[in-house]
Amino acid sequence: NEQVVDGKCERCGSDVLQKEIEQWLLKITRYAEKLLQATDKLDWPEKTKTMQKNWIGKSEGALIKFEIRNSKFEKNSQSIEVFTTRPDTIFGATYLVLAPEHEIIKNFQPEAGPPWAENQKEVEDYIKKTKTKTELERISQIKEKTGVELKGIKAINPANGEKIPVWLSDYVLASYGTGAIMAVPAHDQRDFEFAQKFNLPIKMVICPNPPAGRAGYPEPVCPVLDKAYEGEGYLVGSGQFDGMSSEKAKKEIMDWLAKKGLAEKKITYRLRDWIISRQRYWGAPIPIIYCQQCGEVPVPEKDLPIKLPEIVDFKPKGKSPLVGSEKFVNVRCPKCGRKAKRETDTLDTFICSSWYYLRYADPKNNKKFASPEKLKKWLPVNLYIGGAEHAVLHLLYSRFFTKVLKDLGYLDFDEPFLKIRNQGIILAEDGRKMSKRWGNVINPDEVVEEYGADTMRMYEMFMGPLEDMKPWNQKGIIGLRRFLEKIYKYVTSDKEITNAQSQITNADMERSLHKTIKKVTEDIENLRFNTAISAMMIFMNDVAGHEPAVSQDILEKFLIILSPFAPHLAEELWQSLGHPESIFKQRWPAYDDKLVIDEEVTIAIQINGKLRETIKVKRWLSEKELRPKVESLPNVKKFIGGRPIKKFIYIENKLVNIVA
Repeated sequence: NEQVVDGKCERCGSDVLQKEIEQWLLKITRYAEKLLQATDKLDWPEKTKTMQKNWIGKSEGALIKFEIRNSKFEKNSQSIEVFTTRPDTIFGATYLVLAPEHEIIKNFQPEAGPPWAENQKEVEDYIKKTKTKTELERISQIKEKTGVELKGIKAINPANGEKIPVWLSDYVLASYGTGAIMAVPAHDQRDFEFAQKFNLPIKMVICPNPPAGRAGYPEPVCPVLDKAYEGEGYLVGSGQFDGMSSEKAKKEIMDWLAKKGLAEKKITYRLRDWIISRQRYWGAPIPIIYCQQCGEVPVPEKDLPIKLPEIVDFKPKGKSPLVGSEKFVNVRCPKCGRKAKRETDTLDTFICSSWYYLRYADPKNNKKFASPEKLKKWLPVNLYIGGAEHAVLHLLYSRFFTKVLKDLGYLDFDEPFLKIRNQGIILAEDGRKMSKRWGNVINPDEVVEEYGADTMRMYEMFMGPLEDMKPWNQKGIIGLRRFLEKIYKYVTSDKEITNAQSQITNADMERSLHKTIKKVTEDIENLRFNTAISAMMIFMNDVAGHEPAVSQDILEKFLIILSPFAPHLAEELWQSLGHPESIFKQRWPAYDDKLVIDEEVTIAIQINGKLRETIKVKRWLSEKELRPKVESLPNVKKFIGGRPIKKFIYIENKLVNIVA
């Protein structure tokens, strides 16, 4: 996998034989539109959905034909198609750029006949140099722009008939669009940088200001460009389309060129078919056998799964390590029985992560990947919590698998994960990401050994909002440990705990419990575990300060809502209260709506529109009962100043507004 220049290895100088690698792919592009259309319906983080849309990369635009000529051979012309989402900028196209591997380059050679490039050797050298770069290196926004002009060759701008130069540049990829672009440097930043470097014309044809001649508008003044203007606006320097909005001009210019046979509407996608072949040992073998008589033959279902052979040498040799196992490779054709060879590539590991959730529904089934009944019972997944790093490939591939299996009749749903939430990264105490390199990785086994599993579990939930990046803090662990110790000591103390609900002397504790149940229930549903724990801490403080001891009924309900957070402690204390059956078989406690509302409310008092006082009174107090209380307040008397009250406006439980 060395760099190749002039057919020689740059390191050792040996001749290099270049050949294409045959690989297996899944045609995910057939599902591009289905995947895209369903994305907005998902209850997923907006950032994740946006990343998936961008990866699919739908573009609606026009396919426009540019005629290619050599100035010496005007009669020998060819045409090349360019895809653009901005046909409104075509009058500003000042050069054409082709991907170095574009098919038409083969025609720009002397042996192919005219037109050919006058600088053929320079062009060939540039093409060879491009082959040494990865796709990521080529599309990088920060890299230096490179290119070579095809001298003697011109493209004809179909909008204005102008002859414009044709260039090769590695920032254009053959795999995207048509492998050719019309460069409009005034309105595309990459084109702008390229034009500046090679001193190519920059012609502004979209002006952000309204055109001249419209009533009330000044003459349009297009800005001096220090970078490309990529926004919408009004056309200038565009012939009969001058003054038209860019949005309208997209359609008008497209239709105009289409009537001439020079353009057609086109939808493209950035998404490419999924290469699933891997030249490595680990991974499931691709179930294909090659027979000279029968061609490519799938391995019969009765012979699946194919098991990997035990081999010792895993070193890369430019081909799969499985090639070295003759017993594995040499087989008989399942169709004709002749000698054949097995595929030695293994499957991309993303294959497994694209359907494992289906297998979870029925993991011990030896006949099917899962029974239809269990799939229907358990799937689709109601809630998926995972890292944001899976936003594109794993999640997109899983959606693709599910949609294919639905279309094949194996599933009755077409989305695998109905709701997704991302958890944030846990940082080390020094504020950096935990890493062996920094020596700041927390060993959870040591934390459990010192503080207990429940403390560890609760601390992770208490650190902050689920989706936030959070630093580890040893002091926080101690606080959670003390909270659990407080619960344990209270439940196992010698205080007399009565079972009779009627003997509770203070109804405030029951009201506090129901508020806590409501808060914890809602917070669990919304994954706000940290505030649920805070609510339980507040309740436990109320309990510890209450005399006499609260009823066992209150404690039992509290332990049930505590159990998802501290399962070991809750189970032990539940049994200590005389219950042989597990706490996890109990019904989740319901809260009483009447008990979660405070009996008293604070009412704001405004005098002539300004807040002057507040008063705490019983909820739903009538105006007749409230008014004398308000009028007797010192601040109210002060700001009324003895004037008669013209209006007394009362909004129940919220506000009093006095006009004097």
